[in-house]
Amino acid sequence: MCRCDFIMSADGSVEKLTETTRTEILDMVVSQMACNGLRTICSAVKNIVSTSESAAENEQVSTETPNFDDEETIIAGLTCLAVFGIEDPVRPEVPAAILKCRRAGVTVRMLTGDNVNTAKSIATKCGIITADELEGTVAVMEGVEFNRRIRDDKGKIDPENFDQVWTGLRVLARSTPQDKYTLVEGIIDSKVTKHREVVAVTGDGTNDAPALKKADVGFAMGIAGTEVAKEASDIIITDDNFISIVQACMWGRNIYDNICKFLQFQLTVNVTALIVSITAACAIGETPLKAVPMLWINLIQDTLASLALATEPPSEHLLERRPYGRKANLLSQIMIRNIAGQGLYQLSIIFFLLFGQSVFNLNPDPGLAAVIGPNLRFGQSSRQLDTLIFNAFVFMTIFNLVNARCIHNERNVFARFFRNPFFVAIFLTLLGTQVHCVYIYIVYTNILTR
Repeated sequence: MCRCDFIMSADGSVEKLTETTRTEILDMVVSQMACNGLRTICSAVKNIVSTSESAAENEQVSTETPNFDDEETIIAGLTCLAVFGIEDPVRPEVPAAILKCRRAGVTVRMLTGDNVNTAKSIATKCGIITADELEGTVAVMEGVEFNRRIRDDKGKIDPENFDQVWTGLRVLARSTPQDKYTLVEGIIDSKVTKHREVVAVTGDGTNDAPALKKADVGFAMGIAGTEVAKEASDIIITDDNFISIVQACMWGRNIYDNICKFLQFQLTVNVTALIVSITAACAIGETPLKAVPMLWINLIQDTLASLALATEPPSEHLLERRPYGRKANLLSQIMIRNIAGQGLYQLSIIFFLLFGQSVFNLNPDPGLAAVIGPNLRFGQSSRQLDTLIFNAFVFMTIFNLVNARCIHNERNVFARFFRNPFFVAIFLTLLGTQVHCVYIYIVYTNILTR
């Protein structure tokens, strides 16, 4: 618009474009369109004629071929034809996806080359910026203002000034790829928060490659993205949809949680079996958990349990908590408490069965009594006692699979229990197999004793 000296009216006549008219168009048309989320484009024309006899006021006379490399001369004195407002509608699923990011502790910031009013309107529709955040002085700004605030008199980035800006920044309009890289690098190096921030960046252009490479996680657009951007990124979004980023976040948390669930389950079984074996060996000279039963227990904890817990599907509840820190321990305090509590419970039951065998009227093995003689020590093992301890330990281990699904202090251990058919099938298979194995062993023993 600033290059136009003339304007064409509705009837096709050309008039001189005065500063007053230009200001009215910018304020009443361009600004209003921008505030409604429209990207404005001005269409203008310039006629170059070879003779001045019939040349109009808005036409340029040139007897020679114009030098089209001289842009300043070519695009000066244009005639404004129209101002178009182009809308890039917000996808209906985007506001809900951004709301999920807020609940998950993920802050979304928009960097765009659009007009500040256009950017603010789009960000408001998406939910990137709220009414309370609009009251801040740094929530929405342009790239020029951003660089002015974060740099010192020598043009270098001042970390203190940068920390005062980026924490409240939500929309950066009229930004350049260099501004994006500066923001990403500054947030990563910032010390204003307790833990180092994890930065994810989306981009589709070649100029976005440095920022995609610098970020902890780079998302490239699979449809509109260039090959350079895809090579620099970590993840390619095949459908160019923001909801896919939320899905990636949810899947990442689900995989991490499934690993923690399996560790919680396996450590409980290993610690309990180790303590029982060592204690029983020292107290009565043998362990109630023999080689073959331990193979079955290892099969439960290593193969079937990992398959059951690793196939837990992601759900929306994963986005209702803040993300893990970069240096967070794989075993959280809640997991350690669960392992200790469940381990103590299992040890109490097993030791009660092992050293309180008189309660169950269990007699030592006849073969063992014949070898040792009448001086049989208290707590000496028997086949029936070994079977009872093995059966109790396996059932506690199987039911601990359900407890191991909870690593965030959930109250209901059966929540979303039937959403994973693999878990239900493995759980029921383990129960049925254990009952079947013990029943066959009892029948086989009775046949031998007859």
